Amino acid sequence: MLQRYPKIFKLSIAFVIIGLLASAQTPIPNTPAAWSQPYQPFRIAGNLYYVGTVDLACYLITTPQGNILINTGLATSDKMIKSNIKALGFRFEDTKILLTTQAHHDHLGAMAAIKKATGAQMMVDEADAAVMRDGGRSDYALGGKSNNFDAIQADRMLHDGDIIKLGNTSLLMLHHPGHTKGCCSFLFDVKDEHHSYRVLIANMPSIVTEKKFSEIAEYPGIVQDYTQTFKSLKSLTFDIWLSSHASQFDLQAKHKPGGAYKPDTFRDRKGYDEILDNLQKQFSKKLVIE
Repeated sequence: MLQRYPKIFKLSIAFVIIGLLASAQTPIPNTPAAWSQPYQPFRIAGNLYYVGTVDLACYLITTPQGNILINTGLATSDKMIKSNIKALGFRFEDTKILLTTQAHHDHLGAMAAIKKATGAQMMVDEADAAVMRDGGRSDYALGGKSNNFDAIQADRMLHDGDIIKLGNTSLLMLHHPGHTKGCCSFLFDVKDEHHSYRVLIANMPSIVTEKKFSEIAEYPGIVQDYTQTFKSLKSLTFDIWLSSHASQFDLQAKHKPGGAYKPDTFRDRKGYDEILDNLQKQFSKKLVIE
């Protein structure tokens, strides 16, 4: 499976712990270049757009009543995201709802700045709210070392099965914990001039701790959470799937900067099943040493 992502995916795994322990207030050493490297924004399908970097996936969902931004990448990405949104022909100030797939600095590092600039409502899976509120210091695996990102106060707590609605778009939030206590995915419909698509933005359950699960006193239910997350993700039905890291859904192979609008290229159920199977094997292997 990893052969499908020889450059970016391996780098993301190799540096995730080093990068997440760094402070968002200073230059972050040893993070993959792909985390901050700009990527030309583009239309994925219908009213769903990609506004992230080469590897840190950020998504804009537009509606007549304002827009939804999912993830922001690193703390230094706020200006890039603003520029990407404008390049697509939308107003940055029309961002009304902010969401994240997980409370780690590589996915919400710029969230506090964007919330302040737009006045948008921040909504988060309740299990990640405390970590988000203290800037990452209470994270079970990566907290206590530094302030990973600027603290953010949630405007709405989300729970498994909750609906986030704005204009003509409704997102179903799915609680998929393990990587963080409040990791989540989003399932929703978009449509273009010809077709409708069921879209899944999945937070893939990779393992972020080097400790034995039994040694993590701060998260006694971690094994059960990972197990349930794998079960849930494997049961989902969708047309298009995306994730928190672009390398996980092979963005570079599926879309070239400046390429034509081709929603069908993101269907790829086989790739989705393969990466889940690979991650579950890693999880099972870790359980053996408990």
